[in-house]
Amino acid sequence: MSVEDALERALRGLTPLGVERVRIDQAAGRVLADDLAATLTQPPFDSSAMDGYAVRAADVAVPPATLALVGKSVAGARYSGVVEPGQAVRIFTGAPVPDGADTIVIQEDTETLGESVVVKHAVSGQYIRPRGQDFMEGDVLLTAGTRLGARAVMLAAAMNHAEVPVRVKPRVAILSTGDEIVPPGSTLGPDQIVASASYGVGALVEAFGGMPVQLGIAGDNEESLAHAVARSADADVLVTIGGASVGERDLVTGALARAGLELDFARIAMRPGKPTFSGRLGSTRVLGLPGNPVSALVCAIVFLGPMVRALLGDCRKDAPQEAILGAPLAKNGPRQHYQRAISTFAEDGTRIVCPLPSQDSSLMAALARADCLVVQAPHAPGLPEGGRVAILPLPS
Repeated sequence: MSVEDALERALRGLTPLGVERVRIDQAAGRVLADDLAATLTQPPFDSSAMDGYAVRAADVAVPPATLALVGKSVAGARYSGVVEPGQAVRIFTGAPVPDGADTIVIQEDTETLGESVVVKHAVSGQYIRPRGQDFMEGDVLLTAGTRLGARAVMLAAAMNHAEVPVRVKPRVAILSTGDEIVPPGSTLGPDQIVASASYGVGALVEAFGGMPVQLGIAGDNEESLAHAVARSADADVLVTIGGASVGERDLVTGALARAGLELDFARIAMRPGKPTFSGRLGSTRVLGLPGNPVSALVCAIVFLGPMVRALLGDCRKDAPQEAILGAPLAKNGPRQHYQRAISTFAEDGTRIVCPLPSQDSSLMAALARADCLVVQAPHAPGLPEGGRVAILPLPS
């Protein structure tokens, strides 16, 4: 099955989860569940954009003009009177512009003489931020599906929202499998290897906006697998790592089938990641990843990321970007190839990518050096240096 068809099946029927309200200081990284409208007007009054003097433009049309200082306006304490002809009010950045004034003269263009101020240059209608210049009460400024980063959180706070409605984080249970796998920090016995893919996948889940739940390691036997699968019953997605191929000790799909798995697809025309599978186990979606850590992480980027975002109602898409090859690219075989690559940038901002010399899917250090994946379609012809290719930037 093609990657496109497999992804369509993996996403079919996935709808956003429920809604919860969180404090604004806990909203970073969450996905907005409903449109958010401003509860106030910003700025709420005409305000000064500079330190200086609030005046009437007519009084300073012919410089130099000497005006009587009648008060001051500061942030949080406006001048309560009206600026009359021949008068000026000392004003500071962010302070309300007093009634009667229609211009701010910056202090650099003035000279104070006791209770008077001399305006040395003609100005008109400058340095006033009008009421509502940023937004008006009722304006919808953040829409459902928005991932709340620093700028969006700041805007929501400015809109006077102490809490915001967000999607519940999908619970993604992650299960490593294999008798040879041991946790990091273990003293390794003969023929054992350290579990790593589950931690990489867990970090991706957090980056995607989900909540990773590490189920640990299940051995290559039916009892261990059945027990681990049972512990994933409350998860929105169960991710298994390893045991997805067709060897005698690849028991994961069988254990899931006995638990009631409805298989959507198995085996994809993808490199790396051919043995990836997906299905449904009751209300839990299942994504089976290869045991090879690099393959697992690449497949999690391609499949698990969109699945988590669908459950969050996240409106972002993983549309491939374009880049220029910094080295020739050989023709591709029958499977869509995701080649690990390193980018440099030309002076004009053009992204130039060079696939790493070895694309062996066991090379985790190489994957850590890469910053993108060059996406090469099945049977794509070779390309020379300078050719255009599609890329997927890798999450940090």
